Amino acid sequence: MDKFEAFIVRPFGIKEGVDFDEVEKKLIIPALKKAGAEGITTTAIVKAGNIRLDMFQLLLTSELVVADISIHNANVYYELGIRHALRAGKTFMIRSRKDEVPFDLKTDRYFAYDHQDPAASVEGLYKGIKETLNSETTDSPVYRMLPGLKTHETKEFLAVPSDFSQELELAARAENMGKLRLLSFEAGHFSWALTAWWAIAKVQFNARNFKDARESWEKINKRDPRETEPHEKLATIYQRLAEEEVLKNPGLADDLFARSEHEISLLFDKFAKLGSREVAEAYALKARNDKWRWVRAWEKEEEKNLLKTALRSGLLKSAYRSYLTGYNEDLNEFYAAINALGLLKIILDLAGREAEIWKNEYDTDALADKALADYQKEFDGLGLLLQKTMEVKEQKLRQLNRTDVWFDLTRAELALLTRNSPERVARLYANALDLGKKDASNFNLNAAKRQLLLYKKLQVMPENIEAVLLEFDKYGVSKEPVAAHVILFTGHMMDAPDREKARFPAGKEKEVKAKIKEKVEDVLAILKKEHGTAEEMPSGVIGIAGGACGGDILFHEVCTDLGIKTEVYLALPREKFIARSVRFAGNQWVDRFNALDKNPNTSMRILTESEELPAWLQSGDFNYSFWERNNLWILNAALALGGGNMTFIALWDGKKGDGPGGTQNMIKEVEERGAKSMIITP
Repeated sequence: MDKFEAFIVRPFGIKEGVDFDEVEKKLIIPALKKAGAEGITTTAIVKAGNIRLDMFQLLLTSELVVADISIHNANVYYELGIRHALRAGKTFMIRSRKDEVPFDLKTDRYFAYDHQDPAASVEGLYKGIKETLNSETTDSPVYRMLPGLKTHETKEFLAVPSDFSQELELAARAENMGKLRLLSFEAGHFSWALTAWWAIAKVQFNARNFKDARESWEKINKRDPRETEPHEKLATIYQRLAEEEVLKNPGLADDLFARSEHEISLLFDKFAKLGSREVAEAYALKARNDKWRWVRAWEKEEEKNLLKTALRSGLLKSAYRSYLTGYNEDLNEFYAAINALGLLKIILDLAGREAEIWKNEYDTDALADKALADYQKEFDGLGLLLQKTMEVKEQKLRQLNRTDVWFDLTRAELALLTRNSPERVARLYANALDLGKKDASNFNLNAAKRQLLLYKKLQVMPENIEAVLLEFDKYGVSKEPVAAHVILFTGHMMDAPDREKARFPAGKEKEVKAKIKEKVEDVLAILKKEHGTAEEMPSGVIGIAGGACGGDILFHEVCTDLGIKTEVYLALPREKFIARSVRFAGNQWVDRFNALDKNPNTSMRILTESEELPAWLQSGDFNYSFWERNNLWILNAALALGGGNMTFIALWDGKKGDGPGGTQNMIKEVEERGAKSMIITP
């Protein structure tokens, strides 16, 4: 089992001849560590005010609670009672045989240890903990006596500070993925981390930021493995990431695909706990994976064998049946319905053109003809049913005065599959594309484009497909968006006039700018060699840095000269930032900052309103400064955009900075993440 959290409920100090601090140190902690757990007690959450909120949350959210009931201790029994009332299982009791066990606990299992030699019992306690973790047995007397009692989702009990929620909402509205990564890291230091991660993961997933969403949902899954939604989301995420890797890294793609299959199998294991929407989604996930495997089986075949291989594969029918089952579970599942209808269209078309292959799949020609006729009936019936449900959905959208790109694309594809009318079908797609024209890289548009290209490769509905693809070309949906390569820069500001020891004097500006340009051009040359022509590279490259006078502004100017878009990350609002980090070097630097602000290829983001850390962050169990937080924000922005596709350039004199944060701190954070780096000495 992966590393998990355990909460230890016990007396403190020496009581009735037992040194409970030593028992924890020599027995409980070693056994938990061996089992892969991090054990904490209420001593870890003592702070000014009442500790009961954190205690209640830990009693609820911890995967395991170890309770020492050696003596009659009111606090231990109180906390044990809360745990039994909140969680049905995974509460492990231990005792040292000092007192009689209270009557209400006499029938419960517990592990006995020798308080004079607690270390001797580590192996036994470890085995007991492992058995408890691997068991789904209800050990709470409350849930055993009230079998109809339902447990609540863990996240419902975790109170997130309102000022954290406000930061999260602002970051989500702005789709500030770097800020979301930062908040996820920071939330991990608090007892309410799980609730925060749920909110962050949903924003990342809906924004199709699958790499970051994977990290968030995996953390949720480890912390609360009883939930089903993480399995659903991870199945989708692994599959999408596999699609991205299939050409450049087939081995990794196969691994990701296997992970997706595993998550789907876990969903099917939990069918009794799923509602109709979740069951429909599980079947749709299975179908999509079967469809993906089916495409991979024939897409590289020679043209003469391509259609035969595509039709022979049992994965084609398997994917269709799973999509259909998903739609039957929930008639609002348009995604499943339109995909089922599309695969049916392919079956019917290929069977007509490859009649011998189709007939050879059956024992007699009569059975083959009957099967084909049955598929045609299913196609006609499913098309009519989907048409009706789409009409109802359209009425609701009109009543709410709302539009939905995905609905319009589904309606257009329904016409594509059921009408032989290229101009009418193209008009429906044009209407849908018109809704999404502000963002030609819209995920739904690219998903629709991939489906059209699938039909084209199989030569299904060629006249309709040709007309529709022309509409996609008009709107600029001509290819998948290029994955960004991020150049992250950090570097010294210009020396202040009163600086005693020179670090970046004004006389070095031209030389430093030339060195920065040289490094950026080196990055472009490498990318050109790996991916394509020099003309293509700047569109897939993004520069990220702060906006201070000196290195930051020089970097943005170099990128502008080379045709690279950049993002300026300001720790403070514009005027405050200029006063803090630009103006001291002279008005010419303020003018250059303003030029960046007006540059259409440069955008700016702001971290916060003041240099004071938010109240929720000041109460955490870790300390770092405002400027260290700013560095982490910029770094996480780069990771959110580029992930592993990142190059780091630093202008650094190799010495410790003047205060917290700064260039040295950024270099440390980057190196801990293993990014490629280039150092320039001023």
